[in-house]
Amino acid sequence: MATTEATELFFSVTKLFQSKDIALRQMVYLVIKELSSIAEDVIMVTSSLMKDMQPKSDVIYRANAIRALCKITDASMLPSVERFLKAAVVDKTPSISSAAIVSSYHLFPAGKDVIKRWANEVHEAINSKPASLVGSASSYLTSFSTSSSSYNTPPSSSNINQYHALGLLYLIRQHDRMAVTKLIQQLAGSSRGGFGSSSGILRNTFAYCLLIRFAAKILDEDPNSRQPMYDLLEGWLRHKSDIVNFEAAKAICNIKDVTSKELYPAINVLQLFLSSPRFTLRFAAIRTLNKLAMTHPTAVQPCNLDMENLITDQNRSVATFAITTLLKTGNEASVDRLMKQITGFMSEISDEFKAVMLGFLSGVLRDEGGYEFKRAVVEAIFDLVKFIPESKEAALAHLCEFIEDCEFTKLSVRVLHLLGVEGPKTATPTKYIRYIYNRVILENSIVRAAAVSALAKFGVSVEDPEVKKSIKVLLTRCLDDNDDEVRDRATLYLRLLDEDENAEKYLKDDSTYSLAALERQLVQYVSSSESAEKPFDLSAIPKITKSQAEAENLRPRSFDLATQTIGVSSPAVSGIIPATISTASRDATPTPGIDQQQLYTQQLEKIPEIAAFGTLFKSSVKPVELTESETEYVVSCVKHVFNEHIVFQFNINNTLNDQLLENVSVVMQPESDDIGLEEEFVIPASKLAYDQPGSVYVAFKRTNLDECPLGSFSNTLKFVVKDCDPTSGEPDEEGYEDEYLVEDVELVTGDYVLPTYISDFQGAWDKLGEDGQVVETFALTASKSLKAACTTLIELLGMSAVENTGTPQSSSVHTLLLSGIFFGGVEVLAKSRMTFSPSTGVTMELSVRSSSQEISRTVISAVV
Repeated sequence: MATTEATELFFSVTKLFQSKDIALRQMVYLVIKELSSIAEDVIMVTSSLMKDMQPKSDVIYRANAIRALCKITDASMLPSVERFLKAAVVDKTPSISSAAIVSSYHLFPAGKDVIKRWANEVHEAINSKPASLVGSASSYLTSFSTSSSSYNTPPSSSNINQYHALGLLYLIRQHDRMAVTKLIQQLAGSSRGGFGSSSGILRNTFAYCLLIRFAAKILDEDPNSRQPMYDLLEGWLRHKSDIVNFEAAKAICNIKDVTSKELYPAINVLQLFLSSPRFTLRFAAIRTLNKLAMTHPTAVQPCNLDMENLITDQNRSVATFAITTLLKTGNEASVDRLMKQITGFMSEISDEFKAVMLGFLSGVLRDEGGYEFKRAVVEAIFDLVKFIPESKEAALAHLCEFIEDCEFTKLSVRVLHLLGVEGPKTATPTKYIRYIYNRVILENSIVRAAAVSALAKFGVSVEDPEVKKSIKVLLTRCLDDNDDEVRDRATLYLRLLDEDENAEKYLKDDSTYSLAALERQLVQYVSSSESAEKPFDLSAIPKITKSQAEAENLRPRSFDLATQTIGVSSPAVSGIIPATISTASRDATPTPGIDQQQLYTQQLEKIPEIAAFGTLFKSSVKPVELTESETEYVVSCVKHVFNEHIVFQFNINNTLNDQLLENVSVVMQPESDDIGLEEEFVIPASKLAYDQPGSVYVAFKRTNLDECPLGSFSNTLKFVVKDCDPTSGEPDEEGYEDEYLVEDVELVTGDYVLPTYISDFQGAWDKLGEDGQVVETFALTASKSLKAACTTLIELLGMSAVENTGTPQSSSVHTLLLSGIFFGGVEVLAKSRMTFSPSTGVTMELSVRSSSQEISRTVISAVV
C-alpha cells in the first residue's frame, strides 16, 4: 500500500473512535497498529488513544489503546506518556498490565533511561496478588456482540503478566549481576517449601521457566554462585508443572563441567518423561538426552531400556533421537541390533542426525564383528554418502581405511564400486587411487577385478590428463595378472580409455533400460503375428537410472509379471476371456510399488475391446482424484494413451453400506465439440457393492492422427441404486436410476510424454541442435520456492529430471534438466533456468529441443 493511500485510510478509520460497536472499535486499534509504519502524521491520533487509556475508560478498550499508542510512540514522546504507562503496569486487570509491560519491553531499546525508572512498578506487578474477579489476558478480545456497550471480563487464572513483568525486569537489571542474583533468590525463596505451591510469589509456569534460565546464566557466569544456583535448579525438578521440571533438567544438563552426581536427579526426571503418553514430553526428553550423551554417555546409560522402547515410536523424530542416542550409549549386543534398523529409516531423518552417526560408524568398522554386522554398518555409511553430500569425502575416507583390512570379499567389492562412482566427483580424487591399487596387489582375484574397474572410472571421469596417464600405467601392470578376469578387464579398459565415445557409453553411462517395460514390449512383440514384419523398436523402451533399477528390484513383488507365454497368442488378443477372469481384471486396481505401466498393460490386455487397440504408450503416473476421500462415492481416473485411442479408466468405490450400485457407467462430455476425439464405447461396471472398488472404461478414438487432442471433460456417473440391508447386504429387488457429478478430467501435454532417463544430457542436447528448439520465459508467481517450481514443471511436462537436478541445491538459482519421449517415439529434452525472489516468485526461462519444432512448441505450451 502506498503512503498516500495508507494516510487517507488511517484518518478515515480514526473517525470510528465515536462508534459504540465493540467489535468495530477493536478493529480500529488493529488498523492503527498496522498502518502506523506506513501512514504519515499518525501522531495526530495520540490524544484519542491516551483518552482510551484512562482508568475511567472501558476495560475492553484500555489494553488495545496502550498497544496502539506504544506502536506510534518514539523516544521523544515517551516522557509524556510515562505517567499513564507506569499506572497501567501496576493495574489490577492482568490484560492491561500485560499490555503495558509488553509495550514497554518493545520500547526499551529506544527509551532505556525512562523505562529503567519503572523498576519498582514492574517489581510490584510481579508481586501482585490475584484478585477474585479481574480481567483475564484475553479480555481485550471482542465478544462480537453489539447488544450492549458493557463488557464483563472473566476471572484470570494464567497470571501471564508475571511472565511479562519478569522479562522486563531482567531487561532493566541485566547488567547488574548482584541485582539479578538477589531477584532469583527472592522469587525462588518464596516457594522453597513446595516449589510451585500456590503460596509462592510466582504463579505462572512460564515465569518459572524464565527464572530458571536466568539462574542457569548466573551459574555459568559466576563460579561463586554455582552451588546456590544448582540447589535452586535441583529443587525446581520437583515442581508440579512438567514444563518447569523439564526446563530445570535441561539447565542442569547444560552446565559446564557438570558431574555425574549433579546430573543424576535431572536424568531421573528425563527418564520419567520418556514413558510419558504425551509425545511432546517424550521428544523433549530424548532430544536433551541425545545431546547429553555426546559428552556424558555413561550417565545416560540407565535410560537405555526406556530409549529402546522408543525405537518403534510412531513419531519418527522421537524414534530417530532414540536410536542415535543408543548408538552412543549401548553395548555391543544392542548396537548390533540397532545397526540393522538404521538403513530402514535413513532417508527419513534430518542431516544433523546423519552427521552424528558418521563418527560413530567409522569407529564401529574398526571393531571386531561378523559379516552381517559389518554389512549393516557399510550400508548405513553408503546412505550417508547418498543423502548428505557434505559428508561424502569423510565417509569415503573411512571406507578406504576399512578395505585395507577387510576380510569380507563382498563388502570390499561394494566399497570399491562406490569409490569408483563417487571418488572422481570429489575435490581431490587422486587420494583414493592409492587405496584402490593396493587392492590390486594384496587381494584375491574377485577384489582385484573390482579394483581394476574402479581405476578405469577414475581414468574416464577425472578431467586431469595426468590422472588418466597414471591410470593407464596402473592398468598396464594389471595385464600380467595371473587371473584371466583381471587381465580381460584391464585390456578392455585400456582400449576404452583411448576411445572417448565408447568410454562415455560403457563406463560413464548411468542409465539402463526399464526391465519391466522391456519385458512387456518383448512379450507383445513375439506374441503378435504382425510384429514379425518389422524390427523391434528399442527406442520406445524408457530408460531409468541404475539406482532406480536397484530400488525397483528391492520392492516386494506380489504380482505375477510373467502372465503370458511367449509364442502363444494371449486370451485377450484372441478374444477368448473366461467370465471370471474378465470381471476380476476389469475391477482390479494395480498394486502400487511394482511397475504401474506393466500392471496397467496386463490389466487392459484382458479386456478384448481395449486389447485390440495395440501397444499402450503411457498410463497416468498416478490417478487423478475426482472426489474427496470422504464422499459417498470415491472416484479417480487413470488416462491410457494408445496409438489411435485414449482410454479413461474410472476407479470407483462405493462407501455407502446401505446401497448397491448396478450398471455403473460414466458420461463424458468434452468442453469443445472439435476436440479431435469421438467416443467409441463405454464398458460399465456391472455392480458396486459396499467398499468393493470397480472400474468403468470410456474409450475415445482420435479423429486426426497428426494432432494430440487436449482439453477438459465433464464427467457424470450414471447407475441404478438398490437399497440394501447394511448387516446382511441383501439388496431390494427394485431400484431407481440416479447420477452423480464428479470433477472434470483434463487431457494435457504431459499425457503424451513418457519420462525417460539419459546419462549425458549435454551430449544429447547438442546432438538435437537448435533447429527444433523453442524458448519461452515465464513468471511462476504462485510458486513459493524453486523446489515447488521444479515439482510443478515435472508434472506439467510429464518428463523425468536427470543428473540430480530435480532437487535444487540453491534457494535462489537453479537449472532443471528434463528428458522424455514424445508420442510417436520422438526424443524431447528441456532445460529450465530458474531464479527465485520472495517478492516476485519464480522467473523461468524454458528451452525445449526435439527433432521437430512443432513438437517442441506443443511441449512448451503445457506451461502456458
